[in-house]
Amino acid sequence: MSEEKVTLSDGKEAARQQILDLVAEYCDKYHNQKKEFTEGQRIPYASRVYDNHEMVNLVDSALEFWLTSGRYTDQFEAGLANYLGVKHCSLVNSGSSANLIAFMALTSPLLGERRVCRGDEIITVAAGFPTTVTPAIQYGAVPVFVDVTIPQYNIDADKLEAALSEKTKAVMIAHTLGNPFDLQKVKEFCDRHNLWLVEDNCDALGSRYELNGEWHFTGTIGDIGTSSFYPPHHMTMGEGGCVYTNSPLLNRLIKSYRDWGRDCICPSGHDNFQYGELPLGYDHKYVYSHFGYNLKATDLQASIGCAQLEKFPSFVERRKHNFARLKAGLAGTEDAYILPVACEHSDPSWFGFLLTCQEGVDRNKVVKYVEEKGVQTRMLFAGNLIKHPCFDEMRKENCGYRVAGTLENTDRIMRDTFWVGVYPGMTDEMIDYMAKTLREACRQ
Repeated sequence: MSEEKVTLSDGKEAARQQILDLVAEYCDKYHNQKKEFTEGQRIPYASRVYDNHEMVNLVDSALEFWLTSGRYTDQFEAGLANYLGVKHCSLVNSGSSANLIAFMALTSPLLGERRVCRGDEIITVAAGFPTTVTPAIQYGAVPVFVDVTIPQYNIDADKLEAALSEKTKAVMIAHTLGNPFDLQKVKEFCDRHNLWLVEDNCDALGSRYELNGEWHFTGTIGDIGTSSFYPPHHMTMGEGGCVYTNSPLLNRLIKSYRDWGRDCICPSGHDNFQYGELPLGYDHKYVYSHFGYNLKATDLQASIGCAQLEKFPSFVERRKHNFARLKAGLAGTEDAYILPVACEHSDPSWFGFLLTCQEGVDRNKVVKYVEEKGVQTRMLFAGNLIKHPCFDEMRKENCGYRVAGTLENTDRIMRDTFWVGVYPGMTDEMIDYMAKTLREACRQ
């Protein structure tokens, strides 16, 4: 390398480092000035927790100006796969896209008789977020809704057999607010009937479940797991999500549907094959085996995720601490609230703290009081999804979905349940104030 090129390279690196040092200084001065909590100050149900590492990574990626998937994407996918203990991890642009890709992978002709076809049934729940169910409906599969339990707020696994039909092909359900569903019973059911199991892990990253004497992260026990990195979630990259699996075939399908539906999984220069009616040697990068999408994330997003992933174990521990402290602070209120209970054999990474008002306690009054005191609340997402306007036409025509049994607990959640946050940025003072406010709210 010539002396001139070395000088230019050194100058570029020095300028880059100067910029990144300034970014770190800016973040420390204007973003990370912590203020002491005072009662009545707004406590959001969730918020980003970050330091200058995320901002430095983001600007570092911007200076490269690669923009699409690149080295940070590769680093994040490898890092998350290593953390979860899975073989394959594919970054996408949102948790909803992750669910879409997870479902669509099951519709591939490459799966033969196990392929999900239009009209096939997918067992799920109505007490949750819509995009766990949306992909099946949009494809033309039929969601079969099963009731949930209180106070775990997950699928009632004892009702799975009653939901089964000759058209059932998969179970696709979420771990509610970090609390794992009964993976022992659900997986046994799926294995017994040769069904796919998709774990929507968007609200439960870092949760663990003991199966047959061994601990596993949720999202890794079924055939496919999904995550979301939207700002309120366990970690963030702004927008973003992930799909992961241990199956080489499912991984190939996930990447195909994410990347326009193309067939290509081989290195460049290996294109001398015949595909369908295409000419011999047609560029494999432009051979499409599925009707796919472009749902990739950018390296800008992935750069933030890489910094978040380094902090993530501490996030999980803080969520557990906050949950335990809040539950202890609400001891003695069981006459007013049903307090959340972890699934047996689980170690949840809690996303939030769910409360169901006992008979005679008005949720609207409780929520109004708590919000006026500065504590932000949320409903359990849809409450009962099939009661929403998007189901109006389906209800009128009595088609497009099926309910197995009743949704008694689902309806109660819609009427009586709400939740508050336990995100890792909360201090003990904030948790104690929330407990105090919730205690006051139910004694009005």
